[in-house]
Amino acid sequence: MLEFLLRREALSLGLVLLLVTGLCWLWIAALARDMYGAMSGPAAWMMSATWDARHLLLLWAMWAVMMAGMMLPAASPTLLLHVGAARAQGPATGAGVRVMALAGGYLLVWAVFSVGATLLQWLLATRGLLSPMMEPASPTLGAGLLAIAGLYQLTPLKHACLRACRSPLSFLLGRQQPGWRGAIRLGITHGVYCLGCCWALMLLLFAGGVMSQPVIAALTGWVLVEKLLPFGERSAWVSGVLLIATAGWLLLR
Repeated sequence: MLEFLLRREALSLGLVLLLVTGLCWLWIAALARDMYGAMSGPAAWMMSATWDARHLLLLWAMWAVMMAGMMLPAASPTLLLHVGAARAQGPATGAGVRVMALAGGYLLVWAVFSVGATLLQWLLATRGLLSPMMEPASPTLGAGLLAIAGLYQLTPLKHACLRACRSPLSFLLGRQQPGWRGAIRLGITHGVYCLGCCWALMLLLFAGGVMSQPVIAALTGWVLVEKLLPFGERSAWVSGVLLIATAGWLLLR
């Protein structure tokens, strides 16, 4: 009976993750399609030259939804493993609340990151370094962002955070805390490790176009490769070298 309940809860959580991720990607796709099309629909506000509070709030919402769509799939192993741990601590209803609290804490970290991304976009745009299409206005900016991301891929901090993200069971062991507040704190901790692993890769959105669907999809896939596949940690070294080489090519061509 316990095994059946765990399987049912894991299936329910998996469906919720798919639904939330799918909704995020639908919104991203609608914005990107309109931005590179008629620009008369959901992306029309992006072309505003007025950086008022409403514009910044909408921009933050765009980044927050984008980060949720990109990063929730990578967090799914930790969330699914937490189902069993939460179920062992109490009734099924309480377990569901704790798992959702863990996801909420994780997304909170990326929502805070989205504040920084919004301010960075405002800074770059107001100084003419980003085009109205949210793409680099010069190859120098793109090369600089590629170099920063590539160099960070080679640092010990990147690989320490990546190892934590690649070992969800080891991460959860010894960190469990009772109640939904403990689950939120656990989600925030996991989010901080994930942020430490991926923040530099997210800068590549500015290098390739913030709303470019191929760039968003490629980064999402690369994050999954690093975190889920057996050779993921070695792939971070390879990508770091490739990013640095690409930055040099952009500067020299």
